[in-house]
Amino acid sequence: MPSKKKPRLSPRESLAANWPQLFSPASQLQIALCLFLFLSTFLVYARVTTNGFINFDDEHYITSNEHVRAGLSWNTLIWAFSTQQEAQEANWHPLTWISHALDCELFGLDPIGHHLMNVAFHALNAVLLFLLLQRATGFPWRSLMVAALFALHPVNVESVAWVAERKNLLSMFFFLLAIAAYGWYVTRPDAKRYALLALLFAWALMAKPQVITLPFVFFLLDYWPLDRLWPSPSADVRPDWIASLRPRTFPQLVLEKLPLLLLSAMSAVLTVRAQRAGGAVRSETLYSLPVRLSNALVAYLRYLGKAVWPSHLSVMYPHPGKIFPAWQLLLAAFVLLTITAAVVAARRRRYLPVGWFWFLGMLVPMIGLIQVGDQAIADRYAYNPFIGLFVMLSWGIGEWADRKAISIQTAALAAGAVLIAFSALTFHQLYFWHDSITLWTRAITMTDGRSATAEDELAEALVSAGRREEAVPHFRAATEINPLDPIGQLSLGYEAMNQGNAAEALSRFQKVLEAQPDASVLAYARRGSASIYRHRGDNLRAAENYRAALALSPDDAESLVGLGSLALRSGDPSQAATFYDRAVAVQPTDVNYLLLADSLAHSGRQPEAEAAFRRAQQLTSDIEQARRQAASMINH
Repeated sequence: MPSKKKPRLSPRESLAANWPQLFSPASQLQIALCLFLFLSTFLVYARVTTNGFINFDDEHYITSNEHVRAGLSWNTLIWAFSTQQEAQEANWHPLTWISHALDCELFGLDPIGHHLMNVAFHALNAVLLFLLLQRATGFPWRSLMVAALFALHPVNVESVAWVAERKNLLSMFFFLLAIAAYGWYVTRPDAKRYALLALLFAWALMAKPQVITLPFVFFLLDYWPLDRLWPSPSADVRPDWIASLRPRTFPQLVLEKLPLLLLSAMSAVLTVRAQRAGGAVRSETLYSLPVRLSNALVAYLRYLGKAVWPSHLSVMYPHPGKIFPAWQLLLAAFVLLTITAAVVAARRRRYLPVGWFWFLGMLVPMIGLIQVGDQAIADRYAYNPFIGLFVMLSWGIGEWADRKAISIQTAALAAGAVLIAFSALTFHQLYFWHDSITLWTRAITMTDGRSATAEDELAEALVSAGRREEAVPHFRAATEINPLDPIGQLSLGYEAMNQGNAAEALSRFQKVLEAQPDASVLAYARRGSASIYRHRGDNLRAAENYRAALALSPDDAESLVGLGSLALRSGDPSQAATFYDRAVAVQPTDVNYLLLADSLAHSGRQPEAEAAFRRAQQLTSDIEQARRQAASMINH
């Protein structure tokens, strides 16, 4: 059946409607708009150059990660793609690791370079979003507004100002390129174009797996603006390349996306496995299914509120841990169902259901049905889903302005006022990411002191700043909020141990074991318990806890030293030498080499003992002080 002739775009809105490809020659106006987006993003985010790293994931991703700090090398690349690093941060995202390693190769541990790379990716994402929307719809100004809202909305500060959230930015970058490749593929479907599409999608998943819903986004794009699914004869304007696309039946579109759906399924399996290995999945142990469903329903409403009124932003929004009151659940359900019914009823304006279901669908992996971490919602999770809301707003207001014959000048002034307001809020929000103490003090204020995580992180930041006395009340506050809070209990346990209160320390270490946190925290609790039992002379329990710590953390040098000291005191210097030898391989200090030398000498291995002693001398400027420390570790 011959297709009807499609109306031509107006000169004011049409820039290059016949461009199906992303990198075709651009007009001067389009170049100017891209530069505006890129430079305005950098201008608003310039404040990040005064910010440092923070104590929330940045150390695991960069500052304390020996693989990443080594920069780009074959060893780093092999590690990044290996399954052994899954437990590092409860994710398998090799491209993210490689990105951070490249930063370390270029900038070392100077935070300015790392921050600027984040801003550059965010600005590039805004430009790509503009180009994709404009070329698919032919509406440059509406597309510009969507991209500008994305670039300048305060809720996206977390994704940009937090260096460890590079995964969010990188995943979005490949996500948008995959959409561009999809637009290229649908103009002339063939295997090579599909292979490029699948490759870009795989790269997006290897940066952060939250984009597993991309195949479903392609269904939405088939509906609008590509118009491949149930073509609309009443479409107002369409670029020529869109009008030339052949419609497909729903089964054809499903078949077309099966390989991509398989990639999504594989990524989901890898992600769940990695998160379980890293101890991040908390669903089964902390939150029942009704609690998770309750939080998910209210979370959608909270995200809508943050989109329209982005105030009281925080790095942590604590999970309620219980079912919300019935009135809140009914209100959330009413709002969501009302909007859904409205956009379905107004489906002649196809951007409305596409934008709404983009928002709902892209949030599904992060909405908390499988709970990861302790947060109820997170600003970083809105980075991609809010695009759907921005499309709804920009196209909806744009159509209304056209119907009311609002002048371009008036519309531009209104849009500019909104963007300036968001820019000011974003600039202000960046201040709170200056350092860890500022960030977590703000989080405690914004959550009314209801977040154990915020209390713990502020306390640890204070300890790192040498302000231990100020930190202790925050650790106590964390354990009051959550009696099984592992970090608070662990820290207070070591504090009690240092003050000679062994009974309190053991009690707190036991609560850590009951909480079943990640392996590294459990290892600390085991090692602390072992130290107390050793000082009490209970060598059997001490050895049991040291071995349990090593089972959790095989390179735990302190546990190896502890076992070596127990063996030496029990009259087995050969066994002690074995443990000390492993300890110096992990932690080659003067004291550890002296301990090794002593055990080797008692084992009759004098040449090796002398070599270990010479190595200790090379590592210290005060050998007598090192000897006293070594003797103390054996005798106490």
